[in-house]
Amino acid sequence: MKIPGANLFAALFSVCFMLPAVANAANNTDSFSEYVPAPYAMELKNRFRIDHKVDQVTLIVQRSYGSSPVVVVQPDGSKWYSSRHPSSVKWVDGITGDIIAIANPTPGPWQLLGDVLPGSKIEKVSEINIAVEPLPQPLYQGERLKVVSRLTADDLTMRMPGLEFMIEWTSKFTSEHQPGDDNFATGTIIVGAYKDNGEDLDERPDDGIFTGSTNLEQPAGHYKLSVTARNNIFEREYNMPFLLSRQPITVKMIAPEDPLTGTWHLAISVNEAEVLLSQTHLQLELVGPAGLQIPVVLMDIPTPEYMLPLPSVSEYGSYRVKGTVATTAIRGREVLLNIPEMFFNLVEPPAPPPSAEELAEKAAKIALIEEQKAKDDAIFWIATVNGVLLLFGLIGFIIWRKKQALAKALAAAETRLKEQELQKGGSEDSLALDDIDLMLPDDKH
Repeated sequence: MKIPGANLFAALFSVCFMLPAVANAANNTDSFSEYVPAPYAMELKNRFRIDHKVDQVTLIVQRSYGSSPVVVVQPDGSKWYSSRHPSSVKWVDGITGDIIAIANPTPGPWQLLGDVLPGSKIEKVSEINIAVEPLPQPLYQGERLKVVSRLTADDLTMRMPGLEFMIEWTSKFTSEHQPGDDNFATGTIIVGAYKDNGEDLDERPDDGIFTGSTNLEQPAGHYKLSVTARNNIFEREYNMPFLLSRQPITVKMIAPEDPLTGTWHLAISVNEAEVLLSQTHLQLELVGPAGLQIPVVLMDIPTPEYMLPLPSVSEYGSYRVKGTVATTAIRGREVLLNIPEMFFNLVEPPAPPPSAEELAEKAAKIALIEEQKAKDDAIFWIATVNGVLLLFGLIGFIIWRKKQALAKALAAAETRLKEQELQKGGSEDSLALDDIDLMLPDDKH
């Protein structure tokens, strides 16, 4: 991102509020006193004046940890906030400070409202840039490398707590696509960043020295290193061509003729044209199943081509060897290399085939089991069939009994009906005979 008026930036002034934010600032007090006298700045505290000759101002404000961003008051009394300001203003706020870039600021007295740390003072800054430590040459694959960079103002290191949260650092490799290189088909790779947090390879937090841990596990070949520092206010980039060389020390796993009883070896090859054999030392570790960890140390390598036997192992499973090599390059540079992990397996051999006696015994056992199973099956089916027949017999008996009872009931009912009919028929006949007049009529004639 380009800052408005960046082409005039080297000739203009920026105003910084910070605790000795620029290293060795006292060396510049004479040149800066003609613009803002130091006593006057201390009296003004959060007040300052911008000259009419200034076209670009960068305010670097150090606040109490966790305090709110400052409020910028212009000469006419109008206010700017980190969330509300003109497009000509670029503002980055962090947990410990603000960086504010103002294009064409209004000449006159300005003021900052906020929890600015006591003892802050105004310093002269003519340009913000980055200084990056170049990569050493030769540089090897897998090398553990510590590189540093700084954010500078007037070529002096800028320092402020929490500054790393306000700047994004990116380190990347871009292949030069030279024929014959291993990285010919490789594009751009992000390989790390720079931090000032006192962790990993960084020595002290907030000391203004940003330390990078670069991932060099990349294909060998010609690259261009690009280191970028950016935020919403500025963007700076450093570029450097370099060659990533193959490791001067190679370690390979050599399997024995019989992996189960033989000894595994490491074939170590040292390129004496690159490093000193007498100052090459290996610190490896054999890691195996059940938490096995065995150190493998070789302090003196007698010959450039050397076979190192590994400790004997007997547990079946997977094993790996990992570690580092410390050596010295021919030109005297100390080099620490990460050795690629190597693996081997101990596989349990198959059991020998059974003998004729074992096969016969096994067949007899199988026959006995099958015979017993057949007996059990026969008993099961006999019991099942008998049970089913018994069940059907009970059901048939119950049905037969019910039929017998039903037949008897029907016969008894039929007999009763006949008796009733007979009784009813006799009574009707007797009544009919009684009604007949047996007397002869009188013969009147």
